[in-house]
Amino acid sequence: MRRIVVSEFVTVDGVMQDPGGSEGYARGGWAFKFERGPEGDKFKWDELEAADIALLGRVTYEGFAAAWPGRTGEFADKLNTMRKVVVSTTLKNPSWNNTQVISSNIPAELAKLRDLAGSADILVAGSGQLVRELLQDGLVDELRLMVFPIILGDGKPLFTKPLDMSSWRLVESKPVGGGVLTMVYQPAKNQS
Repeated sequence: MRRIVVSEFVTVDGVMQDPGGSEGYARGGWAFKFERGPEGDKFKWDELEAADIALLGRVTYEGFAAAWPGRTGEFADKLNTMRKVVVSTTLKNPSWNNTQVISSNIPAELAKLRDLAGSADILVAGSGQLVRELLQDGLVDELRLMVFPIILGDGKPLFTKPLDMSSWRLVESKPVGGGVLTMVYQPAKNQS
């Protein structure tokens, strides 16, 4: 069975909103204030390379679809050619190649994705609302955080709705670049 791997840029105070600065958020672009260095770049490449499906919410999909098709390089080539699955009830005609929209029976459709042949990961980036639903439904197999050394004091946090309590075990952590910390968590065997 494939794994659903969630990868997020977050601030020290847990904000995930607009790390790249393209969403019009007044405090957006915060991730670019810090160098993540070669090790941080490798962290991002390794997770993308291990995946063959990008699972996205509509807002993140629209941002990615506006930015990535015009870019070149190994990272862009991989993202542009891989399969993209968007969870949305409003997106009707996706323009980015290899894109499928799931708009109904979402838990069953996600179960089908996990059961596809192969062992490559299903990678979720950004997509806050989708991530919260995946967490609530117990569908996240790994949570990868890149924590940037900034406190915004405002903005959409990663966890905004009441979630059932769950325990996670830290399987890897490493400082990279200019004070950025990568952390990888997996669900603990005994949830509490």
